[in-house]
Amino acid sequence: MLPYSAYLRVYQPLDAFSPQDRRRWEEYALSPDRPRRIHALSAEQRESLGRLLASPPRVAPEEESEHAYLRVVQGRLYVCPWQTRLRSWRAYDDFSNTVPFAVSESFVPAPEADRVEEAYRSWLDSGAVMRTGILSSNWTIPVPWFVPFEDDERCLVLSNQDTRTLLYLTRYSPALRRLEHTSAVLREHVGKNTASGGLERVKDWLASTAHPEALVELDYGGLPYLLSDDHLHADRSVAEVSGAVAALAEGESGQVREMRERLLGRWRSVRALQHAN
Repeated sequence: MLPYSAYLRVYQPLDAFSPQDRRRWEEYALSPDRPRRIHALSAEQRESLGRLLASPPRVAPEEESEHAYLRVVQGRLYVCPWQTRLRSWRAYDDFSNTVPFAVSESFVPAPEADRVEEAYRSWLDSGAVMRTGILSSNWTIPVPWFVPFEDDERCLVLSNQDTRTLLYLTRYSPALRRLEHTSAVLREHVGKNTASGGLERVKDWLASTAHPEALVELDYGGLPYLLSDDHLHADRSVAEVSGAVAALAEGESGQVREMRERLLGRWRSVRALQHAN
């Protein structure tokens, strides 16, 4: 997990959990020792960094995390478990399958790689369902992640260098409806294969992961610490994506191009920071 990552999260209502897990999360919410929401992301990142800086490095923890992100909306508790071990397994599996073995071995020694692969394989063979309630993206936010939200669901907090947050929060039903609408517009006006990529993956992930009464959150994570106040105030990526979809549905190709260039230009400048000194 990098400090400059963004996250798409699903918060499940307590009803979505088994009675045993429900009691556990209720007790967790009352615990004075759990990471408070404002510090939860940095606590998760410190935990991840500690494993990677160990000698030898530890790609994934031995046990699943007991922590979660919490939200209370209208008196109802919603829970998004960290799932650190599962997410670490999946991240390493993606990494090892996309880089040459000689490269991956220079980052992860063979004994640790064998340990992680054996643990992950054993978990899969047990028949466990592989569903993660958190997606992450380093240095940028994929355009499909903006689709489930509307501009008035935006929350920007720039109180000081310790609190720089930009996020969107919505409910499952409108999130899925917006994804389906955008997919239909793209199929009709651009081509049936256009929506088969990232947009469909987000839609499928949400449909298979979320309880019908869940919350969906887009969190810019560590990216606001890279960006100026002016940049963050001007960032209306969600509004630009929804505006481009509406313009496409109306056949306004010029407006679509304008919003697309504005959006891609903004995120091109953010990605460029990955290679800055």
